[in-house]
Amino acid sequence: MYHWQIYASSEEEYRSSRNIAVSLLRRYRNVINRGGNDNLKEFIDAGVNAYALGCTDESLRRELLDMMNSGIQVDGLQSYGGGTSVTCKIVSEEVRECILWLSIVFITILCTPQPTIVRWSSTPPVSTEVTHQWKGFCALIANAYYKRGMAWLPVKTLQLEQMAVMGSSEEASVVASRMRLVFTTLEPTVAESLGDLLYEQDPVLCY
Repeated sequence: MYHWQIYASSEEEYRSSRNIAVSLLRRYRNVINRGGNDNLKEFIDAGVNAYALGCTDESLRRELLDMMNSGIQVDGLQSYGGGTSVTCKIVSEEVRECILWLSIVFITILCTPQPTIVRWSSTPPVSTEVTHQWKGFCALIANAYYKRGMAWLPVKTLQLEQMAVMGSSEEASVVASRMRLVFTTLEPTVAESLGDLLYEQDPVLCY
């Protein structure tokens, strides 16, 4: 059985949809600024929490855009070795990309043979338009992972999928990074430390 780790590194991060949105943005920035598979897994773990708590990509997008339009700044995550975190304004491009990453994580969860995450809402986690654009992309990777044990696909194959669905394809490096996001979400090692998925917090339903 494949499953993901659901946890709260800080209870406050999951007390409201705004806090969840901020948590995701911080982790997105961490991946962009520092790289590393562990940082990517932290973003995915936060995305899994958001999925389980009933959030949608649009609800969290609205939270981030409202904060951006209000001029609210978000500080970064501190490194494990301490140090200082930088407070930065939210910009529209990072909101778009952060939420796209989240949508891809959500769709990947839905592409697993037997999703093991209980979702506290019957509302679809991803908008119809985004699901149409990315379901085939994620499904190709999930099928390669589960049916053929593959951990990588030719980028050209995924670019052809994008071309067929969206009429254009992204640059090879961008497609490769999105493929990595899907494969990392599928990895069972994200949740090695848990035998079962347990979540003890009250649900935060995000509509």
